[in-house]
Amino acid sequence: MSGLILNAFGNALTISANMGSAVWTASAVNYSRWFNINVGAILFIIGFLNTVTNQILIKRWDWPRFVGEIGYVCFFSYFVNLFVNLFDSAGIGNLPIIIRAILSCLGIIFFCTAISLYQRANILMHPNDDTTNILRFFYLRKSAVAAQLIDFIPPIVAMMISFAVTQNLFAVNIGTFFSIICNGLIIQTADKYVWPRLKHNFRTKKRGSMAH
Repeated sequence: MSGLILNAFGNALTISANMGSAVWTASAVNYSRWFNINVGAILFIIGFLNTVTNQILIKRWDWPRFVGEIGYVCFFSYFVNLFVNLFDSAGIGNLPIIIRAILSCLGIIFFCTAISLYQRANILMHPNDDTTNILRFFYLRKSAVAAQLIDFIPPIVAMMISFAVTQNLFAVNIGTFFSIICNGLIIQTADKYVWPRLKHNFRTKKRGSMAH
C-alpha cells in the first residue's frame, strides 16, 4: 500500500508541477484534455490495457495477477486524482518555473523508488510496472533500462496521434525527458540502495521458478 501511495504521490506531483510528467502519465493527460475526461479515468483505461497486455506477454492466463492489477489501478487512479487536487489547491502550479522543474523531477524519483520496491516485493503492482518487469526478466536479460525504454514506445506513439489531431501537447517538458533518460537508472539504483535486502522474486515462465 505504501508503494501505491508513493507512486500516486510522485505522479500527481509531476502533473501539478506542469513541467513534464512521466511518459505514460503525460499520454494520459493529453487524452484527458482531448476527450475532456477525468485523468483518473484515462489512467484506469491505460491500466486495464496494460493488464491484458501482461497476460499476453506471460503466455498464459493468470487470474490472481489480472485481478490484483485491476484492483491496484483502481486505487492508483483514485489517489492520483486526490493528490492532484491537493497539490493544485496548494498552488504548486503557480510556483516559479525552476521550483516546478525540481518538483517534477523529484516526483519522478519518488515513483521510480516506489516501482523498485513493489517490483521486488512482487505482491501487488501497477500493471504497467509489471509490464516492464516481464520485459526485463522474460525478454531483456534483467535490464531495467532496456525494459523502460521499450515500455515508452506505446505512450509516445499515443501522444503523437493526439498531437496530430489536436495540435496540442500537454505535460511534456523537462520532467518527461528526465523520466525517459533516468527512469531505468533510478529504479536500478533504488534496487541497490533502498531496502537492499528486498530481492527480486519475479516469477518466470515455469511456475514455481524465480528470477533473482
